Amino acid sequence: MFAYVGCYTTPDRDGRGDGINAYRIGADGAWSHVQHLGGLENPSLFTLNRARTRLYCVHGGRDRVSAFAIDRATGRLTPINHIDCLGNNPVDSALSGDERHLVIGNYGTGTVAVAPIGDDGELLPVTQVVTLHGTPGPDPHHQASSHPHAVIFDPTHRYVIVPDKGFDRTFLFHFHDGRLTPTEQAYIDSRRGAAPRHTIFHPSLPVLYVNNELDSTVTVFRWNGAATESQTVTTIPGGHAGRNTTAEIAVSPDGRFLYVSNRGQDSVVLYKIDPLNGHLTYVEATPTGGNRPRFFAADPAFRRLYAANQDSDDIAGFDIDSKTGLLSPTGIVLRVGSPSAISFVEST
Repeated sequence: MFAYVGCYTTPDRDGRGDGINAYRIGADGAWSHVQHLGGLENPSLFTLNRARTRLYCVHGGRDRVSAFAIDRATGRLTPINHIDCLGNNPVDSALSGDERHLVIGNYGTGTVAVAPIGDDGELLPVTQVVTLHGTPGPDPHHQASSHPHAVIFDPTHRYVIVPDKGFDRTFLFHFHDGRLTPTEQAYIDSRRGAAPRHTIFHPSLPVLYVNNELDSTVTVFRWNGAATESQTVTTIPGGHAGRNTTAEIAVSPDGRFLYVSNRGQDSVVLYKIDPLNGHLTYVEATPTGGNRPRFFAADPAFRRLYAANQDSDDIAGFDIDSKTGLLSPTGIVLRVGSPSAISFVEST
């Protein structure tokens, strides 16, 4: 198995990293370095195609999205091309069902862009830019304007969901013939100051989860092409001395567990999922062993989770108990400057 790690590189992002690094993960869990791709500013979240032969990368604080080819035999990346995303600070992207378009969330300019993809996986110039509209939230530093923080397709790939941290609003779009149009509902508002950040669908239930960054909560929505709130739970039920914000969210492939990272408490929180309605029951928080876990990801078999501790410059590994969902430290710690993204690809 190969792992691709992106990290912040520039002073304006408090970056101490050096681009994208590729690693081979052995059967014993040890990481060995395969490749370094430098000259890349702030490679952030990655998006993989289904065949795991293409990797798309947004560049934090910049105006660029890049495409790479993956050699699944060696793990090496080959740059294909990059484009201007016609916005500032792209933070996330998602592939359409036919993998002919990439939808991009531009955090800095409050827009969502659509870029076609060519036959060889290359990015073509942006064909649509949608400006998000709403009212800024109460936090003057984090919510002065629209800040879309994620883009995700629903399981049918007919809808795109965009949580907007700045407007306390999650936008809902139809996606057809490479274009976004608002749904009849258009958006759903969150509690003021919640700041919806990332989102994920349950693998089998019609349920959407959104983690709210500033008030440290997760909201559960019933989903049928429209979203209806059914539950909101805290990620710090015992409270936390000092500031805490949520970052990443994930659901186990069997739909039994949900995980969210806390920055401040510096933990990954585990919830048990009700198999009937998708509601959440808090189980425990596992310390990530570092500072500010901006991101985490599990390997394809969902046996091990890796937390990217941005401020302590490391990635820590945790075994996942398949019966309980609980995390336990493996002792594996990889030193990486300002890690912000991890993606895994099975070798061939």
